[in-house]
Amino acid sequence: MARHNPKSKKEPENPDKSDVLDTKVPPPTEPVPSDQEKSYTRRKLDNLFWLRVGLAVIAGTSATFIFDSLEGEELRWASIFYMIILFIASVFLAKGMNLHLAKSDRKKLVTTGIGSYVFIYLFMWILTYTIVNLPNELRISPSFP
Repeated sequence: MARHNPKSKKEPENPDKSDVLDTKVPPPTEPVPSDQEKSYTRRKLDNLFWLRVGLAVIAGTSATFIFDSLEGEELRWASIFYMIILFIASVFLAKGMNLHLAKSDRKKLVTTGIGSYVFIYLFMWILTYTIVNLPNELRISPSFP
């Protein structure tokens, strides 16, 4: 049987240079934005968020009246496509807002406010559709003395 000699292990040639070099972070390739540029970008992204919230309110409400003649599956799919088309239009609008984003942050043009846009659109669409299509006995009529 051959015996393994633990002392025959090779020692690292340079004990001073351990794996520290492997954990170094490469220098940034993009310029670091100043605080003023960060503030400008944050303000523009906030404007984009509120633009999409407002667009969702208007689009959800208008979908009730635009697609009033449709029913069933046609109504649902038409409203969903309408929502998607308006969101894509807001992406192009965001590109025109002259945001100074790093290449790694370009996805913020699409992701900023997308959840709020979808849920507010659906909420407004369902709310206005329900109010418009209430049965006559449930409608609120103004009572004047």
